[in-house]
Amino acid sequence: MVLDAQSFCVFFTLLLLSLISCAEEIYDITPSRPLAQGQTLISAGNVFELGFFNNSANKYVGIWHKNILPRKVVWVANREKPIAATDTSAGLTISSNGSLEIVDGKQNSVWSTNFSATASSLNNGSAAVAVLLDNGNFVVKFNVGVAADQYLWESFDYPSDTLQPQMLLGFDSVSGTRNSLTSWKSENDPSTGMFLVGLSHEEPSQVVVWINGSTPYWRSGPWDKSKFIGVPEMDDQYRSGFNLEDNKQQGTKYFSFDLFHKTIAAFMDISSEGVLRLIYSKHGENWNTFWEAPAAKNPCDNYGACGPFGVCNASGSPICKCLKGFAPKSHEEWSRGNRAGGCVRQTKLFCESNTSQSVASRGNGDGFTKMSSVKLPDFHEFISSLDAEKCKIQCLNNCSCLAYAYVNNIGCLVWPKDLIDIQEFSSGGEDLFIRLRHTKSGEGKRTRLIASLSAVCFIGVLVAIVFVFCRLQANRRVTKSGNIKVTRKFVELTDPNENSSDSTLQEYIREHEWSDLFIYRFDSISIATNNFSITNKLGEGGFGPVYKGKLKEGKEIAVKRLSSNSGQGVEEFKNEMLLISKLQHKNLVRIMGCCVKDDEKLLVYEFMPNGSLDTILFNPKRQAELDWARRFNVIQGVARGLLYLHHDSRLKVIHRDLKVSNILLDENMNPKISDFGLARIVQGTQNLENTQKVVGTLGYMAPEYAMGGILSEKSDVYSFGVLLLEIVSGTKNTSFYYHEKQLGFLAYSWHLWNEGRGLDLVDEVLGDSYPSSQAMRCVHIGLLCVQDNATDRPTMPDVVLMLSSETDLPQPQRPIFTFQKSASNPQSQKDSIYSANVDTITTIEGR
Repeated sequence: MVLDAQSFCVFFTLLLLSLISCAEEIYDITPSRPLAQGQTLISAGNVFELGFFNNSANKYVGIWHKNILPRKVVWVANREKPIAATDTSAGLTISSNGSLEIVDGKQNSVWSTNFSATASSLNNGSAAVAVLLDNGNFVVKFNVGVAADQYLWESFDYPSDTLQPQMLLGFDSVSGTRNSLTSWKSENDPSTGMFLVGLSHEEPSQVVVWINGSTPYWRSGPWDKSKFIGVPEMDDQYRSGFNLEDNKQQGTKYFSFDLFHKTIAAFMDISSEGVLRLIYSKHGENWNTFWEAPAAKNPCDNYGACGPFGVCNASGSPICKCLKGFAPKSHEEWSRGNRAGGCVRQTKLFCESNTSQSVASRGNGDGFTKMSSVKLPDFHEFISSLDAEKCKIQCLNNCSCLAYAYVNNIGCLVWPKDLIDIQEFSSGGEDLFIRLRHTKSGEGKRTRLIASLSAVCFIGVLVAIVFVFCRLQANRRVTKSGNIKVTRKFVELTDPNENSSDSTLQEYIREHEWSDLFIYRFDSISIATNNFSITNKLGEGGFGPVYKGKLKEGKEIAVKRLSSNSGQGVEEFKNEMLLISKLQHKNLVRIMGCCVKDDEKLLVYEFMPNGSLDTILFNPKRQAELDWARRFNVIQGVARGLLYLHHDSRLKVIHRDLKVSNILLDENMNPKISDFGLARIVQGTQNLENTQKVVGTLGYMAPEYAMGGILSEKSDVYSFGVLLLEIVSGTKNTSFYYHEKQLGFLAYSWHLWNEGRGLDLVDEVLGDSYPSSQAMRCVHIGLLCVQDNATDRPTMPDVVLMLSSETDLPQPQRPIFTFQKSASNPQSQKDSIYSANVDTITTIEGR
C-alpha cells in the first residue's frame, strides 16, 4: 500500500502521539489521577520508577531504578495476584479514603493495601496522594496539612525479594510483625519462591536464609555491633554502612544498611536459587555483584555441609573433617562423600562418666581444645556480664556445655547443642574452645603412658571383681528362681555406659507386642529421606531433627532422628514408642514404626502435610489461613485429645510438654497432639513429685510443677490454657511483654478480660469474621486454665463441656507467676530438661 503525503502526515502524527503516551511520566497518584498502563510514576530526583511490567503470561506493578540497566525490579505489589498480559486496561488507583488498589480491565480489584484513612483525617480539603520517593519507598500520605510528612502506608513495610538502603529487615516481637525477603519463584516469575531471608531471634541475632521458611540454608553468624562475624569480607570492606538496632524495651530488632556515596546505588536481594547478594552500580553504570552467599565456589557456605561436629574447609581435600576428639559417625557414608551425619565423640566426657561427683569437681576432668579463624557454630546462647575467664569457668562447670567462645563486642557465647555449621576461614573468624576429656598440656608421653597403664590395670581388676560378683549373683538367682532373664537385667543395670543401646532396644522391641508397629530397616529410611538431606528437613525439636520421607510404596512419612547429644535417651525413646502405640485417638499423632541401628534411634510417624501449628499461627504470611472456624476446631480437638489422655484411655497419661509446636495439622487442618517422649503414666488421681527432673517448656509449665516438681493432670490443663490464648491471639506467649503496664502475656490477657476488653486479644488478622461471644468465652476458659492454684483450674472434662455449651463460668484470678531468662545464675542443667520450641532457662522465678 502506498501512502500519499496527507495520509503519511496523519500516520506519523498518530505514531508520535502513541510514543509520547507510552513514555508519559507522572509524579503522583491521586483519586482523580490514577496510573494507567503506558504511564510510569517517577521519584522527584528521577532515581526510581514505578509502573506495569510483564513476564511471559502476566502483568505486575513494580519499582525499579530509572536509569540503570539491566532493569532490576526491587519491589512488586501484586506478586501473588497478577493481571493477564492481554489486559491493556488495568490501572493503579487510589481511593478517596487513601487505599491503593490495582484493578483489571473490568474494574475488579486484583490487589489492595487494605488501608483506609479515617474520615476525620480527610477533612478540611486534605486528600490522600501516592508518591515514589528517591530512596525507592512508595508511600501514601496527605497532600496538605500538618500531617503531610506522615505516611499512611509505605512499601518499605512490605518487602519483596530486595532490601534497599534505609529499608528494615527484622521483627517487632510485641506486634508480631516481621520484615523478611522472599525470593522470586524463578528469574521471570515474581510470585513467592522457596527461599526466605530474615533476622533470627537469638541474642545476638544473625541473618539467615531459610528454605520454605524453616530449614536453614545459609547464615551470617552473630552480629558484633559492627559486622556479622561469620562473613569475613565485612571486616575491612563494607561494614561502615551496616547497622543492627536492638531495642529491648520496644521489643524490636532491625537490620539495615545505608550508602554514604551518592554516586553509588546498591541493594541486597535473594535470588530464586537462594543466593543472597550485594549488588552495586557506580555512576549509573550496569549492575555488578560485590558479594554473595552461599558462594558458588565455596561449598562450605551451605548450612551444615559437614554435619554435627564436622568442620568444613573449602581449600581442604576432602573439605570435611571431624573436630579434634571426634570421628565420622559412619565411615562408610563419609567414604561415599555423604557427610550429613557428621561426627561423634570418641571419648566420653569426664563429667558424663562421673555423675555422682559435684559439677565443679566433674568439670576438672574436662578441658578445651582451641580452634582459630572459624565461623562459630549455630545455636549459640549468650551469657552477659562475663569476661573470658569466667566464660570458660561457666562452661566448664556445666556438663551440657559443649563449647564456648569469647567474642569482642559480644561477650560470652556457649553451645549446649550439637556443634553444626562450622567453617574454617583463611583469615578472619573467631576462636572456638571445644570441650574434650581433659589431658593436661605439658605432660610428657611417659607420664601419660603410666597413667594409661594404671587406669587399664585398675579397670581390669574392677572388671574381674564385677565378673566374679555377677557370676555369684547369677548362680544364686538361677538356683532360687530358675530365671536367667533376671540375671541379664542385673548385668545391664551394672553397666549403664556400655554402648548397647542398639541391643537393649532391640530386645525391648522383641519383648513387647506392638500390634501395627513396623520395624524399619535403616537403609530404607535413609533412602526415603534422601540420606537425611537438609532439603528434607521439616524442623528441629529439642531431641533432634525431623525429616520428611517417602517410602518405596509411595507413603509419605515423618522421621524423628534422635540426636546423640540431645536430652532424649533410650528411656524416652521407649516411652514414646510404648505410649503412642497403645494410644489411639483421632487427635493424637499415629506412630507407624521405628528403627534402631548402632547409635541411630528413629521414630517413624504419619506425615502431617500442614506441619506444626506454630509454623502457621506465628507466621504473619500464613496466619490468615487459620480463620476462626479452624482455630476453634484446633482448640476443641486438642481438648478432646487431652481428655482422652487423662480420662478415657486405658493408660492415664500426663503429656508434660503440650505447646503449639507439638500440635500437628493434617491435610484438613485437624489437630493431632505429638511428641510423647516426656509423657508420664500415672495411676488414678495421684500427683507425682519429680523434683529431681522437671521437664517441659517454659511459658507452658504450671507454677507448682516448674517451681516445686508437683505434677498432675492440672499441669497439662495449665499448658492447654496458654496454648488456647495463643491460638486466639496469634501471639507467642514468650515473645510478648506489655512494657507500659509491665505485664507478661498471661497477665496482659487477664488485664484485658478484667476490663471487659477481652476481644482486644483476638488476632487482628481475623478482622470481624468471628463470633464475639465464642471468642470471649475462649479467652475466659483459657484464663481459668492458667490460674496459679492447681485446684482452681478446671479438669479437661470440664473444659470440653465449657467449650461446647453456654454454661456460666467462674471468675478467674489474675495470674501472678512468670518465668524469665537468667543466664547470670549458672545453675546446673542436670536436673532439668527443657524442649526447644521457645527460649529455655535454668532459673525459674515467681513474680
